[in-house]
Amino acid sequence: MSAAAAGSAMLQSRAFSLASAANQDVIAPQLTQFDYSEVQLLEGPMLEQFQANHAFFLALDEDKLLKPFRQRAGLPAPGEDMGGWYNFSQDFDPPRNMTGFVPGHSFGQYLSALARAYAVTGSKPTQEKVHRLVQGYAATVSEKFYVDYPLPAYTFDKTNCGLIDAHQFAADPMALSVLNKATDAVLPFLPEKALNRREQAERPHKNIAFTWDETYTLPENFYLAYKRGAGARYKQLAARFLEDDTYFDPLAEGRNVLPGEHAYSHVNAFSSAMQAYLVTGNEKYLRAARNGFEFVRSTQSFATGGWGPDETFRPPDSGEMGESLTRTHASFETPCGAYGHFKITRYLLRVTGDSRYGDSMERVLYNTILGAKPLLEDGSSFYYSDYNNSGSKFYHHDKWPCCSGTFPQITADYGISSYFRHRQGIYVNLYVPSTVTWVQNGVRIQLRQQTSYPLVPETTLEINPDRAARFVVALRIPAWAGKNTSVTVNGKRVASELKPGAFLPLDREWKKEDRIEVSFDMPNVLEQVDTKHPDTVALVHGPLALFAIGDANRRLTRAQLLAASQVSRGSDAWTVETSGERMTLKPFASISTERYRLYHDVSA
Repeated sequence: MSAAAAGSAMLQSRAFSLASAANQDVIAPQLTQFDYSEVQLLEGPMLEQFQANHAFFLALDEDKLLKPFRQRAGLPAPGEDMGGWYNFSQDFDPPRNMTGFVPGHSFGQYLSALARAYAVTGSKPTQEKVHRLVQGYAATVSEKFYVDYPLPAYTFDKTNCGLIDAHQFAADPMALSVLNKATDAVLPFLPEKALNRREQAERPHKNIAFTWDETYTLPENFYLAYKRGAGARYKQLAARFLEDDTYFDPLAEGRNVLPGEHAYSHVNAFSSAMQAYLVTGNEKYLRAARNGFEFVRSTQSFATGGWGPDETFRPPDSGEMGESLTRTHASFETPCGAYGHFKITRYLLRVTGDSRYGDSMERVLYNTILGAKPLLEDGSSFYYSDYNNSGSKFYHHDKWPCCSGTFPQITADYGISSYFRHRQGIYVNLYVPSTVTWVQNGVRIQLRQQTSYPLVPETTLEINPDRAARFVVALRIPAWAGKNTSVTVNGKRVASELKPGAFLPLDREWKKEDRIEVSFDMPNVLEQVDTKHPDTVALVHGPLALFAIGDANRRLTRAQLLAASQVSRGSDAWTVETSGERMTLKPFASISTERYRLYHDVSA
C-alpha cells in the first residue's frame, strides 16, 4: 500500500471514530487498539494468508453472494448458486444433509473481512466492492428472508457485523440505514431474550436445526452498532440478549457451566460480556468473561491452545479430552474458534494488561489458524484441526461453512492483534514481521520488527521517531520463557530481571535507529491431555506444539521426548531418537499432506 493510500485509510478510520464519540465506553481500558492502517505486516506466513484471503473475496462473484437474499425478496437473482450451506435447497434434512443449512449466513462475514482489508490496504477496488455489496443487499431487505429460517439470530449477527464494519472501516454512506432496516426485518423472528439450546429445544420447532440458534452472541455487535452511531435502540437490544440467567451470572460467581455447551459460540459470547462491561461498567461481566476464559484455558484446551472436540465442552477431570484422541477427528473448529479466541484475548488484554492473554493468543496463532488449508473456489473450507492419534488435514465435507467467513476476518485482524497503544507508549504483543506507525506526544514514530520467530527464537525491533522522544516500549515476555531469555537495547543488555508472564517496560528516550533485540530461551516441556491421562502428553517447544510425522505410534520415555532437538537453526523440523529409530516432529503450519500425531503415551 502506498503512503498516500495508507494515510487516506487512516484518516477515514479516525473520522468515523470521531463520528461515534458521543457513545463512549464507561470503562477506559488500559490498552487500546491501533487503527488497521497503522500496522502493516511484512513478508511472512501471516501476510501470505491475509493477502490470499483478501484476493479470494475481492474476486468472489457478487451475484452469487446476493442470490439467496434476492430470491427470498422476489427479485431477479442472476448467477450460479454458491452451494453448500449458502443457498436455499430442497435437500436440507438436518443432521443427515446440511445442504442449504443457513442461506446467506456468511455474507456479513465476507463483507466485514473486505471492509477490514480495505482499512489495512487502502485498496480502492476493495472499498468499491464493499459499497456495491451494501447497496445490493439493501434492495433485498425483507422479513420474507427469515420465514422458516432455522437460525435468524446467527445469520443476522454476521450481517450486523458486516454492515457496521462497512460503515466504520470502508466509509460506506448507507450501511447504518441498511442495518436499521435489516434489524426491523429480523426482530419479529427473535425471542424475547437470549435462549440456551435446552430452552430452544423446549419450544415448538420444525426440526433439530431450529434449536441451534445463537441469540447469546448478539450483544457484542449490538453494542458496537450503538457505539458506531446506529442508534440508542442497539444498546437496549444488546442488554435484552445478554444471557445472564444461565451463563454470565453463574460464570461471574465462579461456577463452571461450560460442559455440554457448544464450544465456539459460547467462547464468542465472552466478547458480548466484555462489551457489556465496557459500555455499562458492570464488573459482573468482566468476572464472567475472565472466569469463563480461564475454564476454557485450564480444563478444555489441548496443547495447541485449541478446544472443544466435536464442538462441545467436556466435564473437567472426566477424561473425555483424552478419549477424544481416538474417537473423533473434529478436535477444534479452527477458523471460527481462533477468531473467537483472538477477540476475547484482545478484550481481556486491553482491559487487564495481563500478558498471559497474549501468550494464549500466540499459542492459537502458531498451532491452529496459521496451519489452516486455503479456501478453494468451490467453497471447500478448512474447518477442524485434527488431534486424533492418526491425524491429517482435510476440508469440511460441506461447502461454504461458517469457517469460510471467520478465516478472512481473523487474517485481516493479525495486525491489530500484534501491538497495542498505551498512554505512555506501545505494547508489543506478537513477534511477527511488521511495522507500526503512530504519534506519541506529538512525535511520529515507526517501529519495524524483523524476525523469523518462532523457528528462530529471536526478534529485532528498530525504533524510528521523527525526533528524539521518551516513551515506553513494553515487550511481552511469555510465561514459558526460560531463564536464558535476554533483551538488549543497542547491544547493551537490559539490567532489570526479566519476569516471564509479564510485559517488560523499556522506558527511555528513543532516537532514530535504536534497536531492541530479544533472544528467547524456548524450553521443551510435556503437557498432559487431561488429568485422567497423565501419561498421554504432547511436546511443546516455547509456543510451538510439535506433531510427530507419519506412523508415530511408538512407546517413548519422557526423557526421549524432552530430548527432541531442532534439526538446524531456523528449521521447521525436530528429531527424537527412539531405540535406534529417528522420529521427526513439525509445527502444525509446516504440515501438508502427511499423517501426524500430537499426543504420545510415555513412560517414566
